[in-house]
Amino acid sequence: MSTATATTTAQSPAPAPVKSAPAGEGRIGLRANLRHIGALVRRNALQIKQDPESMFDAVLMPIVFTLLFVYVFGGAISGKGNQQEYVNYVIPGLMAMQGMNIAMAVGTGVNDDFKKGVMDRFRSMPIARSSVLIAKIVVEVGRMLVATTILLGMGFLLGLEIHTSVLELLAAVGLSMVFGASLMWIFILLGLTMKTAQAVQGVAMLVLMPLQFGSSIFAPPTTMPGWLQSFTDYNPLSNLADAARSLINGGPVAHSVWMTLGWAALITLVTAPLAVAKFRKKT
Repeated sequence: MSTATATTTAQSPAPAPVKSAPAGEGRIGLRANLRHIGALVRRNALQIKQDPESMFDAVLMPIVFTLLFVYVFGGAISGKGNQQEYVNYVIPGLMAMQGMNIAMAVGTGVNDDFKKGVMDRFRSMPIARSSVLIAKIVVEVGRMLVATTILLGMGFLLGLEIHTSVLELLAAVGLSMVFGASLMWIFILLGLTMKTAQAVQGVAMLVLMPLQFGSSIFAPPTTMPGWLQSFTDYNPLSNLADAARSLINGGPVAHSVWMTLGWAALITLVTAPLAVAKFRKKT
């Protein structure tokens, strides 16, 4: 071999190192994804155990709202001395309201986790991006279940009567959980979009107030002006409140249940992919 050939061979550049794919961008199987979600659920649950004050809203708000609306507004809406009837009207409605309040807390919590750098650490791990958010929702659904149980307990203490069956009561609770979980995607998206937790809370209140008070949660729509009744008819919280009310008190239930499930599916299909994409790209 000539000297020129040997020199050329000696000076030829070494092959470029193969770059590994960024963590989390490869395909992750269903079993691994479920394992990641389980680990993150355990982490979030342990965080609640270490900070019991984070459960105050789930424990105290149902008590406060039940007493407030039954004894302050119950007489005005149902007539003096008819608080008993109002209990059976408002408790199913408050089940719908619980989901909104817990969902708002999810948005502020996600925003705060980004400020602390917790989410950046998760994004550096080889896990599916959606598993972080799904685990957050699973734990918050558990908090919602605690709040709903306390709400029903208060309702029974104040005279709530089940005119159907225990299975239909459980169906009302399950429907509230499904719809509340769909709302969490909206507030997670807000938490990822807004710069501060205070901004998330402010925007959330602008959404919550018209939806809650412009619904059938607290009062029958027949007492409202015509234009507000039209808004109430299309309000998803009214559908959920009416469905829970029919499942507990009896009456036509199919339309309200299907409307609630339709709203839950639509909200999830639209906002969940947006939230996951925003979580992946957020800086």
